[in-house]
Amino acid sequence: MFFVISKIAGFFALPSNILAALCVLGLVLLATRFRRTGSHILIFGVVAALLFGYSPLANLMLLPLSERFPAWKPEGRAPDGIIILGGAIDSDTTLARNSLEMDSSAERIVTMLQLARTYPNARIVFSGGSGDLIQEAASEAPIAGRLLERFGVARDRVVLEGDSRTTAENAIFTRRLVQPKPGEVWLLVTSAFHMPRSVGAFRKAGFDVEAYPVDWRTRGWSDAMTPFDKLSAGLARSDVAAHEWTGLIVYWMTGRSSELFPKPR
Repeated sequence: MFFVISKIAGFFALPSNILAALCVLGLVLLATRFRRTGSHILIFGVVAALLFGYSPLANLMLLPLSERFPAWKPEGRAPDGIIILGGAIDSDTTLARNSLEMDSSAERIVTMLQLARTYPNARIVFSGGSGDLIQEAASEAPIAGRLLERFGVARDRVVLEGDSRTTAENAIFTRRLVQPKPGEVWLLVTSAFHMPRSVGAFRKAGFDVEAYPVDWRTRGWSDAMTPFDKLSAGLARSDVAAHEWTGLIVYWMTGRSSELFPKPR
């Protein structure tokens, strides 16, 4: 039930969807006796869309998330395991085209292959099922497994978790599979903006991980005042940030995260 509610709530929490709904509502009201109200709503929707699309607002929303955890630095000891969260493979298109197809979080997959080679004794865990609410999509995990095998990673090093649909399930199911031992070092690879919620979920599940953020999207705080040259780019980044902030709040309120805004220990 949480999965369904979270997907529906997530849809209506996105700025692009909210603004589109406001513009449609304004247009509808223009044809009624509430014409004046409709014009105000329409104007507000258009102006807000331009603000979210072209101004630096999207970067200001995203930067606190992506800068929360710094880039991982080795401290002498190699990791015992590396966990990669799904969300980077377009599984349906991959199977239909018989060709690996990735989305804007492809850095997760590239990093998975790099770390597998850099740390040849570490276990590689890929956690990712299907998060599609509308239709039943294929799981990402088997595709990641075949990719690792193609790149020469021994099968006995690989653990595939293909049932999770949410970040909270990533954490719970992964801990159940790998049974981490006290003192082990486990890296968690996911997008930088997604790292606070992911770390919170893993800590709540009793799995202490070290953050390995990738897919930064910005150059850092220097982008705080950088506008966008395409409306779609600003709206897309606003949607990503709004989705994560909403997720942080919901996870904390429902007990799926260790804290509201997790930070490095």
